[in-house]
Amino acid sequence: MSEETLARLRSGALAGTQRLDLRDAGLAEFPREILALADTLEVLDLSRNALDTLPDDLPRLHRLRVLFCSDNRFTELPAVLGRCPQLEMVGFKANRIHTVPGHALPARLRWLILTDNAVESLPPALGQRPRLQKLMLAGNRLSALPDTMATGSTSLELLRIAANRFGALPDWLGTLPRLAWLAHGGNPLTAAQEAHALDGHALPDIDWSRLDTGAVLGEGASGVIQQAAWQLPDGTRQPVAVKLFKGAMTSDGSPSSEMAAGIAAGLHRGLIGAQGRVVGHPEGAQGLVMPLIDPAFGVLAGPPSLDSCTRDVYAPDTRFTPDAALSLAAGIASAAAHLHAQGLMHGDLYAHNILHDGAGGALLGDFGAASFHPSPMADALERIEVRAFGCLLEELLARCGAADPALGALQARCVQPTVALRPGFAEISTQLDAVR
Repeated sequence: MSEETLARLRSGALAGTQRLDLRDAGLAEFPREILALADTLEVLDLSRNALDTLPDDLPRLHRLRVLFCSDNRFTELPAVLGRCPQLEMVGFKANRIHTVPGHALPARLRWLILTDNAVESLPPALGQRPRLQKLMLAGNRLSALPDTMATGSTSLELLRIAANRFGALPDWLGTLPRLAWLAHGGNPLTAAQEAHALDGHALPDIDWSRLDTGAVLGEGASGVIQQAAWQLPDGTRQPVAVKLFKGAMTSDGSPSSEMAAGIAAGLHRGLIGAQGRVVGHPEGAQGLVMPLIDPAFGVLAGPPSLDSCTRDVYAPDTRFTPDAALSLAAGIASAAAHLHAQGLMHGDLYAHNILHDGAGGALLGDFGAASFHPSPMADALERIEVRAFGCLLEELLARCGAADPALGALQARCVQPTVALRPGFAEISTQLDAVR
């Protein structure tokens, strides 16, 4: 399809287009014909090619807002990006980038993806991009973030620094007024806790030979989930779901960190927890056995879009009764309180990671961004995640009728800019139970 699109581009048939997808087009050089779309092109995807440079006159694309160049051969973030006047989303995942010049960061930068590269340091200019909301840096070689971010990244809401070389988290993360979604697993600062979870036998081993797998239920960046029947020692067969990890770096971090968190999370009625750990897979794959969820449960919302950036996208007709919204919020708050009591933050507390039954029942899943607390920052990390819950509560209240005013007051406390003044999840659960 991309080769067909390239042929149409070169024939002039795409004049006036706003979005151009040239993934897997076999490109070794930037097609000059793209520049003829200067007056209309806003989104350009050049992923999965063999590019290592961009043209100096790329800023001729004066309406370009989004550029994806993942899975190419760049070794340096191209300086020309900094001269693109409207560019706000930059994606260079899985290249060979080791250098990020400050002048390569566009003035309007809102979303930067440098996952799975070889970056060892970032320029002070990163903290001088006041619109930055989403920063994805998992799978690099970072041991620090620019100090300028402490005061200059007040719009930052989502940060992924998992699978790097951090020995400690910057103290100032706990002061950023809008930070809500943080992943920092797979660093030296959490290595001992992850190793203990993986080696501590908190879950029973389930031999692959006792699992009869069936239909694929879903596939994400970190693994594949299948329906299965687990043959118990007494001969009975229990319906379960099995997640086999791919072993590849994801935008949230490494599968081993996800597995450690899933094991350490334990069981809770509001979590899609693990029942056992897969052993004896013929290809050595790691995996977890989880309960099979009632098909009455569906995903609460879709993930963020290019435009919404950090906020989930709900179906236009999504509505909740006040009782259902309250029940859902209380269930998720209780699950989050349980996680933090185990020394974990979920890292991705979003509606798109919640299954619900439409009547207030809810299950929080997907531990891909979950991280252990470094003990000196446990309170700050919990209150960072409280803001994520506050965003969820805001979304629920916006889609139901007249709710108890106490919920609006609680939501405001959860998202207030002074992180230390936000309530913890135990207090939130108590307040929600009092309203029910």
